[in-house]
Amino acid sequence: MISLRNVQTTDLEQLLFIENEGFSIEEAATKEALVERIQLIADTFIVAEKEGEILGYINGPIINQPYITDDLFKEIKENPKRGGYQSILGLAVSKQARNQGIAKILIEKMEELVEENEREGITLTCKQELVSFYEKFGFVSYGMSESKHGGVSWYNLIKLREGMN
Repeated sequence: MISLRNVQTTDLEQLLFIENEGFSIEEAATKEALVERIQLIADTFIVAEKEGEILGYINGPIINQPYITDDLFKEIKENPKRGGYQSILGLAVSKQARNQGIAKILIEKMEELVEENEREGITLTCKQELVSFYEKFGFVSYGMSESKHGGVSWYNLIKLREGMN
């Protein structure tokens, strides 16, 4: 049975391991960035676990604009209670837990939070090979992002709240 919960500081080592499994050194969140996210946005940092082992997670701050900008990877603020866009800076599933629907469960949990807190929708950036993956969940591609995070090309994807039902 997979359970979802908000992140805790004791999760850091497992999170770092999964982050570095899923992203290149240039793209991966640093230990400092993950600590900051745990401290500031635990309300939108969701962990999927089974028997105490973290299988995956999703996280990101609430932002005022529909697109993610590179400064978010360096500095974030606490989330407002209502409104804004739910950004996804990180969605990662451990290698041994992939292809079990965990990413879907995590995205659906973020959608619930968007509904509950009257957000505009969810925004994320991804590499070209993942665009179709997110489109299966109802995200719409808005083309190339200005982001140069990790030195690669990213695409802007958004799922507006009215498209979530």
